[in-house]
Amino acid sequence: MNLLFLTFVFPLIGWFILSFSRGRMTENTSALVGVGSVGLSALTAAWVIWQFNLAPPEGGVYTQVLWQWMSVDGFAPSFTLYLDGLSVTMLGVVTGVGFLIHLFASWYMRGEYGYARFFSYTNLFIFSMLLLVLGDNLLFLYFGWEGVGLCSYLLIGFYFSERKNGNAALKAFIVTRIGDVFMAIGLFILFMHLGTLNIQELMVRAPEQYAAGDSWLWIATLMLLGGAVGKSAQLPLQTWLADAMAGPTPVSALIHAATMVTAGVYLIARTHGLFLLTPEILELVGIVGGVTLVLAGFAALVQTDIKRILAYSTMSQIGYMFLALGVGAWDAAIFHLMTHAFFKALLFLASGAVIHACHHEQNIFKMGGLWRKLPLAYASFIVGGAALAALPLITVGFYSKDEILWEAFASGNTGLLYAGLVGAFMTSIYTFRLIFVAFHGEAKTDAHAGHGLAHNVPLMVLIVLSTFIGAWITPPLAGVLPESVGHAGGEAKHSLEIASGAIALAGILLAAMLFLGKRRFVSAIANSAPGRLLSAWWFAAWGFDWIYDKLFVKPYLFACRLLGRDPIDKTLGLIPLLARGGNAAMSRSETGQLRWYSASLAGGAVLVFVIVLLT
Repeated sequence: MNLLFLTFVFPLIGWFILSFSRGRMTENTSALVGVGSVGLSALTAAWVIWQFNLAPPEGGVYTQVLWQWMSVDGFAPSFTLYLDGLSVTMLGVVTGVGFLIHLFASWYMRGEYGYARFFSYTNLFIFSMLLLVLGDNLLFLYFGWEGVGLCSYLLIGFYFSERKNGNAALKAFIVTRIGDVFMAIGLFILFMHLGTLNIQELMVRAPEQYAAGDSWLWIATLMLLGGAVGKSAQLPLQTWLADAMAGPTPVSALIHAATMVTAGVYLIARTHGLFLLTPEILELVGIVGGVTLVLAGFAALVQTDIKRILAYSTMSQIGYMFLALGVGAWDAAIFHLMTHAFFKALLFLASGAVIHACHHEQNIFKMGGLWRKLPLAYASFIVGGAALAALPLITVGFYSKDEILWEAFASGNTGLLYAGLVGAFMTSIYTFRLIFVAFHGEAKTDAHAGHGLAHNVPLMVLIVLSTFIGAWITPPLAGVLPESVGHAGGEAKHSLEIASGAIALAGILLAAMLFLGKRRFVSAIANSAPGRLLSAWWFAAWGFDWIYDKLFVKPYLFACRLLGRDPIDKTLGLIPLLARGGNAAMSRSETGQLRWYSASLAGGAVLVFVIVLLT
């Protein structure tokens, strides 16, 4: 396990080589460095994880001190790696799924301008994410947190020649920075009261320093939640995620599956001791997740862009993870984080194969009949879509999502349980709507299937992991996170599994009835007045962008225009203006005529006399 530091050193070296090559490397060399560095990181991570499971360290925790950063008045943060069951799980997901995405990208990005630049950004992204999940203190974690934010800006705006892509990158950067500011405030509060940012020390000192429900801890955890909702695209900071589809498709897979959007879930799980002391905030976490998953599900129902449908499904699935955290199903949240990485990476990579085959067409209604032409992509969507819809028994999504629903029921949060069931029904509909429209029916475009190991291997590996085989991978979370209320299970759990499975199947059946064939019924509904209204509302993701534009963007631009005219400078300019005016007026009184001076003296004397009489 002493090789742990190499897991992020390899991607860092890859970034360094690719960045300073200044694009002079060939595509093959760039791919070798970019994919190879992450591959070496994945191999090192596999070795470390195998050692961790074979001979667990004392207390189930391994730490590796790299160096001390500073020591200022008792503040002495060190760069220390912390490995336990939670970080082992995240390490495997980030490096394993990240490597498969890099391998696919080496095929997908061929011929693109900035090939080496792309891999330099993705290598830096993996490095930053590993810092985030391996850091033993919140400051170290925050460095990685900001690093993935920077890399997301660079990757989303990769095609910077188009203005809309740059705007999408700016939107993601600004919205997530809002959450980051909240998180920074939370860190300041915690350090001010507890004198440390070491995560394990915080877990020990917080119960000693704070009484349950203490207002300062309440504010601190609320600020941490603000950071989490920003990075994980939950209400009310969810608006950046769909626009992030402006980046290349492998970027969407990297951001939405294995790395950035799961950072908020990891943060709350890692600092669970603080949230357990503030049950109101923990309940708010569940409510945020439940509302987000339902709203995102409705938005996904009417999207036409293949990647935006998957983006809203990501938002919804992260909502399930927040819901699980809110009801105390810590293990279930992390398990769903892992399984979601499998099937969502599969779906995004398969969508990339479809987009590439269809000459960069992304509108599913301009596709059709692709199942014969793209058999591997079709199989990927069938397996990944079934896992996303949590098809019973045969998919990995069933085992993780149903665990969340059971924990919501066992903890007595029936409202969140119903939200989860509604979300599951809508997930089945919009997922198979995508599959039926894009892959069945009349062919509307020519398509040519991709080939080669870099194209086939990632899809086939992820297909296997998205089946029930992926559920055999059990995160080693025993003793790391608190035990949930519904861990024992029972007959009620099996009944709920049957009900949720039936709901998933009903959604698939309804999608088949609506979107296979001529689609006359659904077209009639969509063309009706209520249908047009709801479609427009949901297509705009409930109008959050419009609301934020009116509340924040327009007033900000008005203030910019106002300050562009520099009213403060003009106000201060009144002082010299008055001085010059007074000087000009007094200068005119200096005429050089004796009678004018005599009259002035007489007038002044009279004025003084009148003032004396009046006062």
